[in-house]
Amino acid sequence: MAKMVLLHKVDSIYEDEPDAVYDFPRAYLKAMEQAVGDWVVYYEPVKAGHRGYFAVAQVARIIEKPGSAGRFLALIAPGSFLPFDSNVPRLVDGRPLERALSESDGRPKKGGAVQRAVRPLPDDEFARIVNLGLPWDLEQIEALRYAPAGHEIDEPPAPFQRPVLERLTCRAYRDVAFRRKVRAAYGYRCAMSGLQLRNGGGRPEVQAAHIKPVAQGGSDAVRNGLALSGTLHWMFDRGLISVAGDGETILVSRNKVPDEVVDRLIRPGGKLLRPDDPRDAPHPANLQWHREKVFGQVLPGDDLPWA
Repeated sequence: MAKMVLLHKVDSIYEDEPDAVYDFPRAYLKAMEQAVGDWVVYYEPVKAGHRGYFAVAQVARIIEKPGSAGRFLALIAPGSFLPFDSNVPRLVDGRPLERALSESDGRPKKGGAVQRAVRPLPDDEFARIVNLGLPWDLEQIEALRYAPAGHEIDEPPAPFQRPVLERLTCRAYRDVAFRRKVRAAYGYRCAMSGLQLRNGGGRPEVQAAHIKPVAQGGSDAVRNGLALSGTLHWMFDRGLISVAGDGETILVSRNKVPDEVVDRLIRPGGKLLRPDDPRDAPHPANLQWHREKVFGQVLPGDDLPWA
């Protein structure tokens, strides 16, 4: 097994979905076969955008791409994809984070390895990039984010510094990382009510909802998330509300939700608030799954507060 850097750009002509599949030609097959069972870091090339290293995932297996001779698909292990809390720049102090991209004096190389869509990543470089993108103490950072002034002078027990791979598979850590990315993508506003509520200490009321639950094969990608108020999150999970195929019309189970409740909770016009960055917009496949598997499927005995 071996870790790899995978080049990805949003407008790629290939069928890449970073949290599900990576499309590549035969030239990279040998390298990708070595990555099976191991982790990869996604990298956005300079001409495609500013993100640099932006996510991590684990490769489950490789298959031939149906109907495309000479192309292959790396299938991403369900639940392994995780966007970085902060995108990692290509250069730190003017030097590449990958030794293979550096000249002997530390200056960045040009061409060659820099242009390769798949390239090996030594374990120490993988750890450094992940630590920059997903700090080991992210849970503590979030816990203290809205702490009252002066609280930071207290000295709580130092949190346990989990090794990188243990951290990437820890559900509690991943939940914090997911919540931070989704809420930020929507400007800490509820995507369905449009409200941006904060408590007295400035802590956002909005929550991060998985559109397709991780337990059902959903990922921790921002495109599988919605920022929702507590009540709307509860309604979304129970199939009382969803989003139409246009990706913006809010659907309501009218036989279960009274009009007066809709009028109070859903933003005027009934349209979903979209993230500023279109790359963070809900993925159509995730919304379709929710409509088909959850919407309107309220279980008998699930008491409704307005019933």
